[in-house]
Amino acid sequence: MTTADDLIALVRTYNPNSNQQLLRDAFAFGAEMHEGQFRHSGEPYFTHPVAVAGILAEQQMDDATLVTALLHDTIEDTKASYVEVEKRFSREIAELVDGVTKLTNLQLTSTQTKQAENFRKLFMATSRDLRVTLVKLADRLHNMRTIKSMRPEKQAQKARETMDIFAPLAGRMGMQWMREELEDLSFRVLNPEGRNSIIRRFITLQRETGDVIQKITADMRVEMEKASITAEVIGRAKKPYSIWRKMQEKEQGFSRLADIYGFRVIVATEADCYRVLGAIHQRWRAVPGRFKDYISQPKSNGYRSIHTTVSGRDGKQVEVQIRTREMHEVAETGVAAHWSYKNGERVENRFAVDPVQWISSLTDRLDEDQDHEEFLEAVKLEMYQDQVFCFTPKGDVIKLPRGATPIDFAYAIHTRIGSACVGAKVDGLRVPLWTRLKNGQSVEVITAEGQTPQATWIDIAVTGRAKTAIRRSLREEDRGRFVRLGKELARVAFENAGKKSTDKALKTAAKALAIDGVEELLAMLGSAEITGRKVVTAIYPELEHTQGEEIEQGRAVVGLSPDQVQQRGACCQPVPGERILGITFRGQGVVVHSIDCAALADYEEQPERWIDLRWQDGKHGAVNTVTFDATIANDSGVLGRICTLIGEQDANISDLTFIDRKPDYFRLTIDVDLRDAEHLHRVQTALEAESNVSTITRRKDPGLATLGAETPRREG
Repeated sequence: MTTADDLIALVRTYNPNSNQQLLRDAFAFGAEMHEGQFRHSGEPYFTHPVAVAGILAEQQMDDATLVTALLHDTIEDTKASYVEVEKRFSREIAELVDGVTKLTNLQLTSTQTKQAENFRKLFMATSRDLRVTLVKLADRLHNMRTIKSMRPEKQAQKARETMDIFAPLAGRMGMQWMREELEDLSFRVLNPEGRNSIIRRFITLQRETGDVIQKITADMRVEMEKASITAEVIGRAKKPYSIWRKMQEKEQGFSRLADIYGFRVIVATEADCYRVLGAIHQRWRAVPGRFKDYISQPKSNGYRSIHTTVSGRDGKQVEVQIRTREMHEVAETGVAAHWSYKNGERVENRFAVDPVQWISSLTDRLDEDQDHEEFLEAVKLEMYQDQVFCFTPKGDVIKLPRGATPIDFAYAIHTRIGSACVGAKVDGLRVPLWTRLKNGQSVEVITAEGQTPQATWIDIAVTGRAKTAIRRSLREEDRGRFVRLGKELARVAFENAGKKSTDKALKTAAKALAIDGVEELLAMLGSAEITGRKVVTAIYPELEHTQGEEIEQGRAVVGLSPDQVQQRGACCQPVPGERILGITFRGQGVVVHSIDCAALADYEEQPERWIDLRWQDGKHGAVNTVTFDATIANDSGVLGRICTLIGEQDANISDLTFIDRKPDYFRLTIDVDLRDAEHLHRVQTALEAESNVSTITRRKDPGLATLGAETPRREG
């Protein structure tokens, strides 16, 4: 195991003025607290905190961060307390250790909603002191390096969590080397065969072509000498996971994949960067569309570099990154550049940008009462996307994720501008709102008074900020309708269970489901976010099992005599949960209609034929066919998505007929087998939310008021 002297010697290489006694005391205290504890591998547990401190020392971190690394598990896993750590070291260190403990206890791989809540807490903690996150990242890196000693299912869980959260977070912090290593270590666990296949391809390629990296590096050094540029040239093969991801994204095999090799040219000044670019483009042909200048337009985490891809030796495409030494330090260490030391003094790197600003802006602009899943989506969009830079007509720069649209641009300026957007001009030309913006474009947003966000914008927008604002506006606009629908669905659900939907029952259900009030409960029920059955069983859990027994079709309707046969009216296609009545036909039984069916007007003068009916309480089978009239976009994949949506609601399509085919749309009828009114509402809501569905209505046709294939005969 690394000793205290070894750690101190490493720290003194970049900070001769380090507090050696503080590090020794922390080392001794940590060793004492973890005495008798062992890792899954059988090693003494304290080897882990020491290794974490070593990783951070390699990033030239300050003494407080290194002490935190040595003690980061003491409050959680030993008898040590916050008060004791504060007394022996300092309040600063105690708060850092406590912060790491809280991040460790977040359990980020739990359910989606819980994960979103924890993501919010993670970023709130990060915004207070970034060093907490740096220690946590180093902790995760060492755990991934030693993951083989864990159970296979635990390895998979940790690897997925690392791939989804910690690797992107490291990248966002500018610590690209750590992101790549975390991804590769996770890839080794999650897809060992895929990783091994990439490595085998590399070995075969090297055997066939020789050491391509060494050859191209030598070629570049020759070009630098010709141009009288002093430069360091570094070449490497890209990580297996990076190559695998490119193969999946571009749907290309290894042999067809470009730029599997990367090269860096490091020079003294910014002017030299552009001289290097000129020399490389003179020697090799540039690949169109693969040039990015992050020096004139830096990334939000401070990253600066010129990227270009050229066809190098033997026509192989290689990516070249050109940067100064200061830029390289930021590119390699990211946020850790803020704690860089030279000769014992903190050194300010003029290119380093504190990501706390990004995290604070994210947490500030997202309301506390916002939907947790939306917060999670916004965070992941912010973390994963590369950026493009566009200009307002006044010349202000707006940073957006790659693939962003004018709608994202409008909301990035102000929520009010986004909500009032009716069009956009890009470089002076009117463009559709779904246009993907490119670097350097000038965008003018056209607004109109009275405009409100459209439901289709959800599919067009890319940024979490825009999607959040659009959803919030749509919810507020539709809230009244959803509350009214929810009230009716609640009544039906309680009646099916033999109960009454009273205000007290709804208040109790809202409290049991941790929902803020009856109105919010009804709105969620009306928008199909929760089911009526869930509301009922929240206060009557004993009904959950009885509702699981499916009612026989012959007993679905209550109110018939034993010799009467019932059939659903084709005119209104009533389903369980709706109010119904029957019309008798001599020798043919009873036709069941919904109480609002227009066909009932034909029998107003024959009250003796009317029978009061109701649906049997309990769970009905998905045997009640309902016909929908739909108008959908004539586009590839639309019909498949609609069928998938219906299937996702646990419903079956029994028939589908095209009524009209036009170049831009289809009209069709869809017969869907459903259980009850709640099931019907869920399916219809899902279809209404699909952007490619123009209209979707339930068919009710009085002209179809027949019994079987015959026209009903009037008695009398």
